[in-house]
Amino acid sequence: MINGEEDIYDELTDELEDGPQAEGAAQEFEHWRITADAGQSPLRVDKFLIDHLAGTSRNRIQTAAEAGYIRVNDRPVKSNYKVKPLDVVTLVLDHPKRDWTIVPEDIPLEIVYEDDALLVVNKRAGMVVHPGCGNYSGTLINALAWHLKDDPRFDANSPEVGLCHRIDKDTSGLLVVAKTPEAKTDLCRQFFVKSTKREYLALVWGNFTEEEGRIEGNIGRDPRNRLLMTVLPPDNPTGKPAVTHWRVEERFGPVTLVRCRLETGRTHQIRVHMKHIGHTLFADEVYGGCEILRGEKSASYKAFIHNCLALCPRQALHARTLGFRHPETKEEMFFECPVPEDMTQLIEKWRRKS
Repeated sequence: MINGEEDIYDELTDELEDGPQAEGAAQEFEHWRITADAGQSPLRVDKFLIDHLAGTSRNRIQTAAEAGYIRVNDRPVKSNYKVKPLDVVTLVLDHPKRDWTIVPEDIPLEIVYEDDALLVVNKRAGMVVHPGCGNYSGTLINALAWHLKDDPRFDANSPEVGLCHRIDKDTSGLLVVAKTPEAKTDLCRQFFVKSTKREYLALVWGNFTEEEGRIEGNIGRDPRNRLLMTVLPPDNPTGKPAVTHWRVEERFGPVTLVRCRLETGRTHQIRVHMKHIGHTLFADEVYGGCEILRGEKSASYKAFIHNCLALCPRQALHARTLGFRHPETKEEMFFECPVPEDMTQLIEKWRRKS
């Protein structure tokens, strides 16, 4: 598992991450089918599928049912449907099955550290971490498969090795990769018990009244737009606990440079938490950060913002530091990588203006 978030059933995972490819798509493709035994006792379909779909989660299955992807006897059902003897349960998506075999690709990597057990890489913004819906090549995993192609212990297609956590496509920064099953087990456990040290640098809209703070809010898929994540009410069963600590690094008036330390590792956590407290990440198109949320209404200010967005056309977020205990030597490891040029130029432009 990757920080408790990895789902072996990639077809279902990526469909739920990215949504249907076309509204009202005419074609449908069956990805999975099983007929219940004649002696099957009544059992909720989500529990039934947990027993038959290795590697997926009950929450993922419930979300699939809500989206109409789970069917019984060719009819969409909700997750509380009771499977009966000889019921035919299917998973139907709007695209055919794909070959998810990871092919090594000669893609440059910035390797910060490497030994026999692991490596730490500084991922550039714009690189997808893992093949998924719409991104089947050119990913970090494809690059790692090439880099480690002569290492007989590393199989890029095996979930027992590889990434121990992830960052978004348009976020830059540090990631740790395990070369052996033993290293991955130990590193994933460290992420699970929150003993790793991760700090991000983010440029966000607005000025803070305090110097530091803590954001706690359960994160889950936005019920109004399933392509987005959001902070859900505490009693919502689909939300996962998430905690972010922030501290002001530098103030520029309409925007602020902050350091964010993660306690948990939820999808889009910093982006969602900052938006939740009214400080959307600058240039974060998905969550509204490309709009002018603070500052003047003059034409010159609009031109300034336009130039800023041209300098850094992605969310201004960088995974700057990463710390963990080495899975073999037990030595405390700590890494820091410089802010990439696009964010550096963006910060300097705001610094000059302020």
